[in-house]
Amino acid sequence: MHISAFPKCYIDDIAARHTMTVFQWIKMAPVLGAEGLEMYDAFFTSLDNSYLDLVGEALQKNGFAMPMLCNSPDFTNPNPAGRQRAIEREVEMIRVTRRLGGPRAACRVLSGQRYPEVEIDQGVAWVVDCITQLLPVAREYDVVLAMENHYKDGFWHYPEFAQKQDVFLRIVRSIRDVQYFGVQYDPSNAIVAGDDPIELLRAVADRVVTMHASDRYLAEGTTLEQLRQSDGTLGYSPSLRHGVTGKGLNDYDTIFRILASVNYQGWVSIEDGMNGMDEMKQSIDFLKAMREKYFRK
Repeated sequence: MHISAFPKCYIDDIAARHTMTVFQWIKMAPVLGAEGLEMYDAFFTSLDNSYLDLVGEALQKNGFAMPMLCNSPDFTNPNPAGRQRAIEREVEMIRVTRRLGGPRAACRVLSGQRYPEVEIDQGVAWVVDCITQLLPVAREYDVVLAMENHYKDGFWHYPEFAQKQDVFLRIVRSIRDVQYFGVQYDPSNAIVAGDDPIELLRAVADRVVTMHASDRYLAEGTTLEQLRQSDGTLGYSPSLRHGVTGKGLNDYDTIFRILASVNYQGWVSIEDGMNGMDEMKQSIDFLKAMREKYFRK
């Protein structure tokens, strides 16, 4: 098991407001003690090889691998041209993943947004078709497609189409390729979806290739049901908050016990820091303790 970090606290600064660069984030990150830094496609101001190589050099100079690249394809877009654009963007991100992360790095795929007019069966068919089209590209670049049980991309209006476990598993089980397709497991997203994160993990443990280790909290006076009804608003609900990993709703002892039982060798990335770098460091330290407890025997 290897540990990486994703700067949830700086995502708007880097990807939306552009008040911070990915290079500044990389330079700040060594104090956390992680071994890798997860990237997000909107962190990059260019996809030219010369620019990407500068990012790669900064990662290497600061002692980091780039094990995961998060992209958010919208494969449920009712417009066929929109789905095609999502495929083309994912192809480009697979190339970027290989250039920054090397062979067997993971590039995230999602299902897409939960558009009100898209029926479940139709959406599942579109998602499976899009991922199937991408598998030859993943093989060519030796990059693993990792589908996350997601809540909502920060720049989407609608929550994830495959947010619920039953839809997510329908899609995952329809993709038979276990070499270049797997699961990016996020226990907090299962909780937000109203599912049992342990039950979901048991269903996909042998297909997990990457993991997000976050802990979520609801703002005082907010219920999960209210959160789930917040469709159609841009970005994350302000009622959904991140905190120090290991101090929230997730049973990480059981989670890591299950992962250890299938000899998990992949990366686990923290996704927090909304209250600063100190919380991110606490999350990293928590994961190191879990690794020592379950993976170094």
